Amino acid sequence: MSLEMFLTVALNGLTVGALYFIVASGFSLTFGLMRTVNMAHGSLYLIGAYAGITVYNPLYDAGMSYAWVVGMGAGILAAAVAGVLLQWVFLGWMQGQEMRQTLVTIGLSIIAADQILAVFGGDSQQFFPPDILFTSTPLPGVQGGKYPTFRLFQAVLAIGVALALWLLLQRTRLGAVIRAGVDDRAMLTACGVNVPLVAIAVFALGAALAGLGGVVGGTAQPFGQGKDVQFLLTSLVVVIVGGLGSISGTALGAVLVGLAEQFGQALIPTYSVILTLLLMVGVLAVRPQGLLGRKL
Repeated sequence: MSLEMFLTVALNGLTVGALYFIVASGFSLTFGLMRTVNMAHGSLYLIGAYAGITVYNPLYDAGMSYAWVVGMGAGILAAAVAGVLLQWVFLGWMQGQEMRQTLVTIGLSIIAADQILAVFGGDSQQFFPPDILFTSTPLPGVQGGKYPTFRLFQAVLAIGVALALWLLLQRTRLGAVIRAGVDDRAMLTACGVNVPLVAIAVFALGAALAGLGGVVGGTAQPFGQGKDVQFLLTSLVVVIVGGLGSISGTALGAVLVGLAEQFGQALIPTYSVILTLLLMVGVLAVRPQGLLGRKL
């Protein structure tokens, strides 16, 4: 592998990892912090993508320059509303019943996939970003000397999401309430905090991040049936590698999974998934709580 190829594959791993972080950070909030098992997280990704494309297509066909931004807003909003309904109607009263939550959300994800197939069909769809992002950026050292601007935007967006989540969890009252709820939910309730409402707010945020990932991921590559399972499994691996409830751990896990995936596809494309599995198995063998996770 030449140096140019190495740098290109490494940059691909980082930008793919950025997308994985955006999606998995929402899963980390609900699963890692709130201890709510949501196996329908991938469905929220698809809901965001399809809601976004529904709004985006007529605006794009009309030549509107802001079509992508509006589509992104629609995807985030639709996923957030779906997340609120999921937590309020199904998961809120199952707190602490992990097996029931798992079975219910798996069932809901199957129903959601069938309904999406019935409404939108099985053809893949894709967003096109604004012209300013639909270009190549000169980048010495990579193959061809240029790199897709949108992939670089993914990385910048992921950094912004990470910073916003860190500020929320570490510098706001809501963040303090969330962290306190992780350590002692009963005490938080005794202090007069409306814990179910906080859980709904956190779930809405986690679902909104999945919706954001759906639009961003649907811009980077076509999306359709099966993407929900792919991003659910990827989010699980990222959170396991990085550590439950750790945003910094989720970021580290996403980068490592992205790099393992891209180098696997470049070096051993037939067996590329093995590198990701070896990464997860190695972390579980050495640190079962994840690289930056707390001991349970």
